[in-house]
Amino acid sequence: MHLREITDDNRDAVRALRVRRDQKQFVASVSHSLKEAAKKPEANPWYRAVYRGDEPVGFVMLSWKPPAGLYKGRHFLWRLLVDKRYQGRGIGREALTQVATLVRADGATELLTSYEPGDGEPWPFYQKFGFEPTGEIDEGEIVLRLTFPAR
Repeated sequence: MHLREITDDNRDAVRALRVRRDQKQFVASVSHSLKEAAKKPEANPWYRAVYRGDEPVGFVMLSWKPPAGLYKGRHFLWRLLVDKRYQGRGIGREALTQVATLVRADGATELLTSYEPGDGEPWPFYQKFGFEPTGEIDEGEIVLRLTFPAR
């Protein structure tokens, strides 16, 4: 499994990725995410397709140390999506592991994310990975922190 840049050659295949119907309230589509990234350059969006072999199976997007705003200078996991056909195979966990490695290599001491609470929410996934609530709420979403151990 690896992360790959989104280009004209793979954009349509990555945009075709879909979550299960019961997950749609928790994660925006790839198309929506790419539009949001284009509309918010100040968030310093960084995104990649998640590949297993030669096939796109997911999508990840971060706000990478934006120069201003609530998450100024921090790394925020903005989107993590695994296509419904590939869920339950450890792909989300592996993608998040690779993202955390990249963020830590960039000098970060933490990775932030948030989720909207509700039936079927992604909190159990993030909790198993090691995220903890910060006590903050951002636009109705619970903010989580993954703290990296000191080197």
